[in-house]
Amino acid sequence: MKRYFFYAILLFCTVVGCKNDSNTTTGDASGDNKKEKTLPPEVLALQQQVAQHPDSVGIRLQLAIALDSIDAYAPALKQMDTLIKKDSGNYGLWYTKAQIEEDAKDTANAITSYTNAIKVYPSADAMLSLANIYAEQKNPRSLLICNQVRQLGLGRSYDAACAFIAGVYNARTGQKELALNLFDQCIQNDYTYMEAYIEKGLIYFDSKQYRQALDVFSLAVKVNRLYSDAYYWMARCYEMMNVKDSAVYYFKQSLALDKESPETRQALKRLGAE
Repeated sequence: MKRYFFYAILLFCTVVGCKNDSNTTTGDASGDNKKEKTLPPEVLALQQQVAQHPDSVGIRLQLAIALDSIDAYAPALKQMDTLIKKDSGNYGLWYTKAQIEEDAKDTANAITSYTNAIKVYPSADAMLSLANIYAEQKNPRSLLICNQVRQLGLGRSYDAACAFIAGVYNARTGQKELALNLFDQCIQNDYTYMEAYIEKGLIYFDSKQYRQALDVFSLAVKVNRLYSDAYYWMARCYEMMNVKDSAVYYFKQSLALDKESPETRQALKRLGAE
């Protein structure tokens, strides 16, 4: 689902983006079993600022977001817990913590944090984030939440998100035709909603209707030529149709846009092209 970040609610917050730094590395505090490595300079600078100004909510929040951006989830959540301990009634802190937990694949705690955020301030963004998790879990609560948000009449972008989440729920529960209709509704409200193209195409792909899937993924590429997932799934369609040259070509197109994709590298190796 597209995310709607509302860090601006916390006026002091500035998002620190360092995930795409080619020199970015993480320490073993990242929550997985990676070997200890040097943190990027942006994060080190924020750590120093927090040490100098431990009571600065803004700097500590920036540090948490920066750590999240390099997959250092455990220390990022530690920063969030420190902030929430001092201000448990702050919607933005709960919402940010939930998104970090979601990035860390900790959906159980993400649900708790989104729920706490909604208790403080029932924003459509937090509600949709929660609904998206429920949809992936095949939980019908997702549909109830989407109906609540849709009734708010917030505009086409939110209507698109509601249709997408409802589509995911129906796709996961085997209601393929209904899911296809909902993904079409999503795209009608927001033709740049790239995840909807992928989910729609995957319904055809999983049903071994590779030509129909290819048509959907090809359309996605026309909408956004920099969307690596669309090229990847085009390649997978060609691979399943035993058109090796085209499969290799589109896998390489995908890899050029997402050089960190292990799935794409494995696919090229599988086809003897790497």
